[in-house]
Amino acid sequence: MKPTILCIMDGWGVGPDTKYNAVTQANTPVFDRLIKQWPNSLMQASGEYVGLPDGQMGNSEVGHMNIGAGRIVVQDLPKINQVIQSNKLSENKLLKKFISITKKAKGKCHLVGLLSTGGVHSHQTHIEALAKQYQRQVFRFYCMVF
Repeated sequence: MKPTILCIMDGWGVGPDTKYNAVTQANTPVFDRLIKQWPNSLMQASGEYVGLPDGQMGNSEVGHMNIGAGRIVVQDLPKINQVIQSNKLSENKLLKKFISITKKAKGKCHLVGLLSTGGVHSHQTHIEALAKQYQRQVFRFYCMVF
């Protein structure tokens, strides 16, 4: 068996050679020589190739999970999207219990989370869906977002 190297270079992507592409603008003689001299291939690291929605950029966590598994690992982002799109958020047992306890105690809900369209650790549509769910329950809730 011939020795093989799996070299994961976080943040290093292959894209068009433009003045805004730091990788193609950099002086990379060692990398350039390795690519010319040795067999190599590229892997997709975003979207459905790594268990994310189509067009969603990947990240190092997603990449490492998929490489380690050797298969596509569906990520939380599309799983949560599916629950919201299928109107099944209100069926979540823990959410139902939380709403029941809060209403019974005449309490307030403090919804705390990340607000971003990035989709890496959160997505704005998720916190919006929770806010709408709480709004339908007619109890006070406060959103604190970062």
